[in-house]
Amino acid sequence: AITFSAAISVCQKSGKWKEALQLLSKMTLDTVEVDTFTCSAAISACEKSGEWQQALQLLHVMAQRKLEPNMMTCSALISSCEKDGQWEKALQLFDAMARNRVSTNIITVNAAMSALEKGSRWERALHLFGVITQDGLQMSTTTIAATISACEKAGEWEKALQLFRLMAQMDVESNTTCCSAAISACEK
Repeated sequence: AITFSAAISVCQKSGKWKEALQLLSKMTLDTVEVDTFTCSAAISACEKSGEWQQALQLLHVMAQRKLEPNMMTCSALISSCEKDGQWEKALQLFDAMARNRVSTNIITVNAAMSALEKGSRWERALHLFGVITQDGLQMSTTTIAATISACEKAGEWEKALQLFRLMAQMDVESNTTCCSAAISACEK
């Protein structure tokens, strides 16, 4: 099992999703126990290759095997869907994390925030921003940039500027994306 898991991890790091799935199938054929870590690595390989449908299929395989998704699993799934423009699916997965009491980290939150931005869900982005602040997660430039962009796309320039000002108070470094989104919000 360790050899298979190590090989799938190599596939994950190099984005070789087909090879990861082949190894996962071989584990089943050889009656080697498949665990959450191994499935998560295969899902992450799919995510790196833009294969969100394959990643979701692996989530169903996990459910059939009674394997519980963890933070790594969910982060890869959300990122995979978000990157391919499947923002609604990404948000469904993020919501499922909360329902199933799976811990989040800033990577998961950033993927969800990017999905909210792409879906023009500025109110929900602001709500999530508040939750992050309350939960004490370390805010990143990416988090704030996506939130500002969500407000900008909705024409909520006042909210975008509030967030931009908040960056300095939170000691989060601004970047070109944040500045551009704040400026674009004021143009509308």
